[in-house]
Amino acid sequence: MVMHPTRTDATVLVIDDEPEIRHVVHSALRSTVARVLDAADGRSALAAVKAQTPDLIVLDLGLPDQSGLDLCRAIRAHSLAPIVVLTARHIESDKVALLNAGADDYVTKPFSTSEFAARVAAQIRRARTARPGTSGTVEADGMSVNFTSRRAQRAGTPVRLTPIEWAIMRALTADPGRVYTHQQLFDAVWAREFGDARQYLRVHITNLRRKVERDPTHPRVIITEPGVGYRFGTPLAQESA
Repeated sequence: MVMHPTRTDATVLVIDDEPEIRHVVHSALRSTVARVLDAADGRSALAAVKAQTPDLIVLDLGLPDQSGLDLCRAIRAHSLAPIVVLTARHIESDKVALLNAGADDYVTKPFSTSEFAARVAAQIRRARTARPGTSGTVEADGMSVNFTSRRAQRAGTPVRLTPIEWAIMRALTADPGRVYTHQQLFDAVWAREFGDARQYLRVHITNLRRKVERDPTHPRVIITEPGVGYRFGTPLAQESA
């Protein structure tokens, strides 16, 4: 069950040329954020990003003046605010391209308004939380990882990680909650130009989950985004509780 998130003082910019969709988004976020702004095309969207500095951007791909992918790249050049994409596309390669262009999350139409609001709240919370990067301690579902002391523990019991497993955890926890594509993780961990990113990651993620998860068959630390990649953190329903 997805819980309703607590209201924040955030400003959200909704980029969509369809008034009906904008209305749905406004209604979904009414109890979640303080202010919702609108833009109906790419040009006005970029102007709003620069002038209003929103805390989060909701981007629909079907715009009249430019592709959503190009606009995503343009926004990312001016803002570090999380970008949540609304898409009717179910092709995995399209979702991967958006994440590689700078999007932080995506919601496929038709969508649950409560889940959408929870995802927005989670992204705002993530953006406002200090990012641990390669130092400090991160925790999820009883698993604690400290990159300064290079120690990992589950419920106080030390967990031994290989260098590759440390690199995977470091990459995922650089921005907890963000979806990382297979290629992004592959590049961060192996820094190779060629190779089967999914195959490399599948083997190491499987081994890593055996060490860090309570139940590797139901992961709550390293979450799979089917066909796209992985993210670090608890399941959405728990994040939003």
